[in-house]
Amino acid sequence: MLTSLKIFAVNHQKICRMHINTICCCRIRTSFKRLKTCVPLIRNYSSLPGLIGNDVKSLHSIINPPIAKIRNIGIMAHIDAGKTTTTERILYYSGYTRSLGDVDDGDTVTDFMAQERERGITIQSAAVTFDWKGYRINLIDTPGHVDFTLEVERCLRVLDGAVAVFDASAGVEAQTLTVWRQADKHKIPRICFVNKMDKTGASFNYTVESIRKKLKAKPLLLQVADLDDEFADLVLREFSENFDLLPAEKLQTAIHRITLAQAAVPVLCGSALKNKGIQPLLDAITMYLPSPEECKYEFLQWHKGDLCALAFKVLHDKQRGPLVFLRIYSGTLKPQLAIHNINRNCTERMSRLLLPFADQHIEIPSLAAGNIALTVGLKHTATGDTIVSSKSSALAAVRQAERGGKKNRQSSEEAERLLLAGVEIPEPVFFCTIEPPSMAKQPDLDHALKCLQREDPSLKVRLDPDSGQTILCGMGELHIEIIHERIKREYGLETYLGPLQVAYRETVLNSVRTTDTLDRTLGDKRHLVTVELEAGPAEATSVVPVIAYAESISEDLLQASQEVIENGIHSACLQGPLLGSPVQDVAITLHSVIIHPGTSMTMVSACVSRCVQKALKKAEKQILEPLMHLEVTVATDYLSPVLADLAQRRGNIQEIQTRQDNKVVIGFVPLAEIMGYSTVLRTLTSGSATFALELSTYQAMSPQDQNSLLNQRSSTF
Repeated sequence: MLTSLKIFAVNHQKICRMHINTICCCRIRTSFKRLKTCVPLIRNYSSLPGLIGNDVKSLHSIINPPIAKIRNIGIMAHIDAGKTTTTERILYYSGYTRSLGDVDDGDTVTDFMAQERERGITIQSAAVTFDWKGYRINLIDTPGHVDFTLEVERCLRVLDGAVAVFDASAGVEAQTLTVWRQADKHKIPRICFVNKMDKTGASFNYTVESIRKKLKAKPLLLQVADLDDEFADLVLREFSENFDLLPAEKLQTAIHRITLAQAAVPVLCGSALKNKGIQPLLDAITMYLPSPEECKYEFLQWHKGDLCALAFKVLHDKQRGPLVFLRIYSGTLKPQLAIHNINRNCTERMSRLLLPFADQHIEIPSLAAGNIALTVGLKHTATGDTIVSSKSSALAAVRQAERGGKKNRQSSEEAERLLLAGVEIPEPVFFCTIEPPSMAKQPDLDHALKCLQREDPSLKVRLDPDSGQTILCGMGELHIEIIHERIKREYGLETYLGPLQVAYRETVLNSVRTTDTLDRTLGDKRHLVTVELEAGPAEATSVVPVIAYAESISEDLLQASQEVIENGIHSACLQGPLLGSPVQDVAITLHSVIIHPGTSMTMVSACVSRCVQKALKKAEKQILEPLMHLEVTVATDYLSPVLADLAQRRGNIQEIQTRQDNKVVIGFVPLAEIMGYSTVLRTLTSGSATFALELSTYQAMSPQDQNSLLNQRSSTF
């Protein structure tokens, strides 16, 4: 059977009708070399519908089809694979731009930030809405740099399908693995687009094989039938005598089923820069990726068709204020609608409803389930918040969930989790101080940082309790650099950054039991608390303290003061005794709390916090440092100096792979040793090598390295 199907795949004459001719790599490569692109590079849009003789579609004319003809997709890839160029060509061929923008010229639709145009990279995700052959496509172009991984995560959280773009000369790269894992986590069906087929060293076969081996996926070259039993049965029974009579729509339906089941990933190829393979890619998006109604969301059954939406991104507009991106799962959004935010437990009024098109937005009267909307007027909503029509509808959904939970033997906590599914925020690995030009400008800086944090949840800001300085915490050197530039450009503040430092963490290696008493008289009232607790290593890795209560702790006491006790524990673990870094992998067991009548809860929290700090100081302590997964692509001639340099940086080489004419060095390096590595690598390899970093884990420092770090810190301060 399998042999017959493979013969069918090769000889099937209808492949041309499905644009499978794009897979004929040799023919494509030849045509790419002959092709010279000669197009104007000025962006131009039509803002008025129905202009006679205008070849650009109006954003007002975007169709509003039934939910079955809506596609919510993301473009994801490693940096420089050609995501933004692919998006630019998609908008051109769908008729929404008059000319082709270029990343190098800084005039693409979705890279509209000044920093994106200057650097030629995507920094924040951008949403565009357009139509193609009767389908409405909501597309999000995502960043490929590791510092902006959260942008990919929060977009994939609300999308139904994705297009993974690959550089044909490199195949699967470091960030490709990261975004693929993110898509796996959210169970998103994908199609693959092998881009840059015109590039020297491009290899379609190499890329397909890397998809198979590194991503553990089954590449479907839109020619095999052995993955779908229904289609195989159809071929063998009804069309075994003449494969040419097999209807193309039967083949398309089979591929659609395979893609949704994630049994395989359809693979197309082309060159976005040379305008090849874009229309087949658009056809594949509409034919093979799912509509919103084909995606199953358990929580929707609790809402019974009422409004349910998830906020996944916030932007700040100087004129309109916060712009909140929402994915509508059920119900309908309209301007002037009052909505309830479950996470914040507050009701807000949405003043306007917009259709996103990168930095240009069109006002619309309503938007139904399955779409992505841009709203104005939501002042408290943030990334990950669940939006419903009212508080009463939220309570009704909870009751439905609890009834369903009992029927399925689930807990009410499980039902609540379904209602409040959000976005995982990664912990920062770098930090530095940031200061305004004068103390008079401190409120302006605080405002700017508050707005930027709401836009970017991976940016953390805290105050140093000793120095009173503002500390900026981010995902990498580029991330912090971009934030610094944005504060200058968008808020007009010339701020000063301190030296970049690694975000270490601390833990304990043994258990320590300690007691503390807080006895204060404020006015005529005495506040007296005695706490006994134990701090020790947690059984499993945890970035927050694992809290337990001894049997001697009464239920009445916990009901009255559990929240303030746990606040005190969490507060104490924010700064460890060695470096003032957060404490992780620690378990706190509370054995006794004696509270004098009339004692304020603030004093209880303060006593618990002080007792935890005392225990942490007594325990044997360990510094944990961030360990980075490193991938260096280098020519064979420069391999030796690169390996020698990594050895000096405490690097641990795992393997050296061959990628076309290059070597790919894969290993782990402490983050502290890799700062400024791009400049060194450029010097060692005459600018020919590239590298990618990703946080792997936190590992214990050796006693020698830990003492060296502590001595260095003590001499600095």
